[in-house]
Amino acid sequence: MINVLTLNNVIIGFLNQLIGEEGIRVVTNLPEGEVTDEKIAEITGAEIQTVRRTLYILYESHLAIYRRERNKESGWLTYLWKVDLHEIELVLEVEMRKLSGNLQKRLEFERDNVFYICDEGHRSLFDLATEENFMCLNCGKVLRHQDNGELIDALEERVGEIQAVLG
Repeated sequence: MINVLTLNNVIIGFLNQLIGEEGIRVVTNLPEGEVTDEKIAEITGAEIQTVRRTLYILYESHLAIYRRERNKESGWLTYLWKVDLHEIELVLEVEMRKLSGNLQKRLEFERDNVFYICDEGHRSLFDLATEENFMCLNCGKVLRHQDNGELIDALEERVGEIQAVLG
């Protein structure tokens, strides 16, 4: 079994986002070695659909592998799964680089544009607001200039934190 106590909070948070609490329960109760999805469901008490969903997500993230065996008598294929979290730090780094890039694009967008907002919280770019006479397209309420300085500051801080972690 994988010892959940050895997983740090960042990894647990990442796994929670990736596979959810049910998936974490499945992963932390897996036996060593290769095992079928049916056996995993039996051992963990999880629904077979939850086990399969968890395994496929981990496989797509390069955190699980499988091997197929064909039963010579019936011809049926059996999938033997193994979760391998050895590469999780690399997977996390790739995800953090994607997040950093997305946040950087959002930061540039916020810096490069002027926004207007209505009382309902619908945002509009300056050009669209002027075309609509500063009336919200969604609800018809008056649009007011929005100071997005706090959002820009928060984005800059988050990008800085991620860049510091990535080095």
